[in-house]
Amino acid sequence: LNCGVIVPEDFDGEISNSSKLVGMHVDYCRTLTAALFNGDHKVVNLTTFSENSSSSFSSLDNGTIDVLAGGRVERKYDFDSVPSHRGFQFSTPYYFGNETALDPVGFFSLATREDSVLFSSFVNTIVLATIYAQEKGAEREEGKETWGIRDAIAYSGKYDQIYTNNFGIVSKQDRGRNMLNNEGGPQLYSFPGLAP
Repeated sequence: LNCGVIVPEDFDGEISNSSKLVGMHVDYCRTLTAALFNGDHKVVNLTTFSENSSSSFSSLDNGTIDVLAGGRVERKYDFDSVPSHRGFQFSTPYYFGNETALDPVGFFSLATREDSVLFSSFVNTIVLATIYAQEKGAEREEGKETWGIRDAIAYSGKYDQIYTNNFGIVSKQDRGRNMLNNEGGPQLYSFPGLAP
């Protein structure tokens, strides 16, 4: 799997040992890889792209990469995309920025090409599987899920495990929008205007 990873402008670390948001992007690349390749999370090629460069979406569009981790869900990459781009699909976001109410909220997800419907659907299923495993309390060892989902959860674990691996143990208040909602409604923060 060729997975692009968006990194901050000033990033100069080793991508495979990253933490925080970059580490979460890498974990979702590896989780997807495990789901696709019978649990083998190591058969992934990680390519970094600066967060302020459009080359990441150009590389996704031209097939240099299969999926882009850390793609911000933004109108310009879908409805307003340049005519030379086909358009992109975004998975359910796996991380929400902690911007104030006055700033646009950052939604981070896995992006795929819009014309690859089956692959895009599978990618979204894997992101949702980590959230669903958290909701249902599924553990890595249980293995009752179908093959791809089982392999994904066996590698990464539940959403909270991915979050804790990258951000450490954080209080519920400090997790903000990245806290699982166990009281009904959307499992994570919903897109503005979609929740009642």
